[in-house]
Parts: sequence; structure tokens; C-alpha cells
Amino acid sequence: MKLKDKVAVVTGAARGIGLACARRFAEEGAKVVLSDIDEAGLAASCAALTGEGHSVHSVIADVSEIADIERLVAEAMAHFGGIDVMLNNAGIAITKDFMTVTAEDYDRVLSINLRGAFFGVQVAARAMIAAGKGGVILNMSSINSRMANPSVATYAISKGGLNQVTGTAAVALAPHGIRVCGIGPGTIATEMLNMGFLTNEEQRRMILSRTPAGRLGDPAEVAAVAAFLASDDASYMTGQTVYPDGGRMILNYVVPVAPDA
Repeated sequence: MKLKDKVAVVTGAARGIGLACARRFAEEGAKVVLSDIDEAGLAASCAALTGEGHSVHSVIADVSEIADIERLVAEAMAHFGGIDVMLNNAGIAITKDFMTVTAEDYDRVLSINLRGAFFGVQVAARAMIAAGKGGVILNMSSINSRMANPSVATYAISKGGLNQVTGTAAVALAPHGIRVCGIGPGTIATEMLNMGFLTNEEQRRMILSRTPAGRLGDPAEVAAVAAFLASDDASYMTGQTVYPDGGRMILNYVVPVAPDA
């Protein structure tokens, strides 16, 4: 029970990695506030966790709106009496040719993935500083933060920026006893993967061909990393982004080569 009696907030928790992290936090003894914009999905996920005997609460919130983030943190504190862990997980991806990305595409992805996470850090940190007990803030990054994948340019840019949010926040908040770490998953079997990154068998084979582990990751494997980072087992870690990726970052991306090259 690494997180016994802690209060954790998870954004983008209706499904996928967010839900897996919320479940793992709860299994480790935390009281968990799940947040998402998907009301039906969030209700179903909270009902499932409650049925498993966990103490959870749900809040509909759009992280691109600062007022929603403030309301989320305030409600977590009102419902469970504090906030010890904040996981900024909410994110979207748009798969699109680099030259066709519009200003609307760019603003939408960065408003959720980067702006939302930045203010998620800030709002949670204010509450933690006021409580005077320190805390842990986690940001869900991606291996795409360090790889040049033009088909998901806005996503990759947002995650690259998020790594800097993690680093700069870690330095800024260290005097308050608040640790800030990032998690950069590789190719994980989630709904987002199927909708944006892996839409046919050819793409699946290509991804697996550059993943030494030879398989997709499971959301629970990312959640295990999150639980470790949120716990006192990681008490001397801050500013780092950890990559559970099946070894994928140690291989280079493949690119098309002309026949006469």
C-alpha cells in the first residue's frame, strides 16, 4: 500500500492509461479523484472502481479551461480533505500530414496537452504549498517528446514542451517539498493508439519492428511506473521523465530509402 491514505487526482481518467493509473493508485491505498470530459465514460469507470471496493470521486473537467482545473483541485480537497498526488494525463493526438496542420489543430492539441498540464501543475502546487505537506506531480509525456514523427507533429511538440514543464517545475517546487516527474510511454495498447497511431496491420508491424520487447505495452505497465513515482520509493527523484517503452527509444526510426540509394 504505497499510497495509503493519500489523495490522488488523475485527469483523462475515463479510459486507457488514465484509468489504469487511477486503478493502480487506488489499489495502493489512495483515495482517487478521476476527471475527464467524457461524462458517460467517467461515470462507468468510477462505478467499476467503486465496485472493486475503492474510494473514488469523479469530476467533469476540461483541462484547457483553467477554471475547470481550479474547480477540480478544489473539489478534490473538499471531498477527500487534501491533494497529495496530481497526474496530468489528459491529452489528445491528431494524425495529419505536417503541411496540412491548421492553426485550429495546433491550438487544440497544445491547449489540452501542454497548456492544460502546465496549469494542472500550477494549480495543484498552490494547493500543496498551502497545505505545507509537499506532494508529487506527474506529467504524462510520450516517447514522441524525443522523436521527430511528422505525422503527429502537434502531439510530439506538445509532449516535448511538457518535458520542459516537468523540469522547470521540479526546480521551482523543490523548496516546497514537491516532486515533479514525467512518464513517457512507448506504444501502449489504448483507444488513442488505435484511433491515431495504429490504424492498420502495416503500421502495427512497423511499430513492433522497432520495439525490442516485441509487443505493445499494457496500460497497467505504465500505471506501475506512475505508482512508483508517486510513492516514497521515488523520494529522491524529481525532474526526470521515465520512459516505459519496451526499449523503443534505443532504436532509430526507419525512413523510406530510394531504390537506387
